[in-house]
Amino acid sequence: MRIELRNLAGKRIGHVEAEASARPARVSLVPTSAHTEKADVYLRWDEAIDDAGALRRCVICGCDELYVRKNMPQVTPFIILLAFIGAVVAALGLANHPAAIVLLILLLVVDVATLFVARRRLHCYRCRATYLGAHIARYMRPWDRAIAERMRLARPEEFEPLPTVITGAVPMQPSTKDSV
Repeated sequence: MRIELRNLAGKRIGHVEAEASARPARVSLVPTSAHTEKADVYLRWDEAIDDAGALRRCVICGCDELYVRKNMPQVTPFIILLAFIGAVVAALGLANHPAAIVLLILLLVVDVATLFVARRRLHCYRCRATYLGAHIARYMRPWDRAIAERMRLARPEEFEPLPTVITGAVPMQPSTKDSV
């Protein structure tokens, strides 16, 4: 599986390759830009995989709040524009020509094919990591505003600090309840 890492602002900083069956503890970050340095990322596999082999926790930050999103190919906006043009052609009555009918049928086939090409990805609410090629369980749900708001408003002391590789900043300070 491929894990795309993002900083807290949501900008991609790189990706790592990890085989879920091997469960490596440490993998090398492949930086996206020259501004990101090569580093090692430590993965947290404890309780991350369920009995069916599907990912149920983020292996980067350990968060158990993940959501599924379909990733459409980059050609989708172009196909939507062509479909709109095809609808206008049909509405104007110009679709009676055999070439126009063939082009509209071809557009329909390409449009349906993009739906089958679109892949589902897992995303972490907390660290914004994206999992490609991971086995996705049926119980994973799409993005939910309530969970996103709860994760955004959560106090930092409720969670372990994110690795510095991901945040690109100094780790969070320990809370006062940890020092007592």
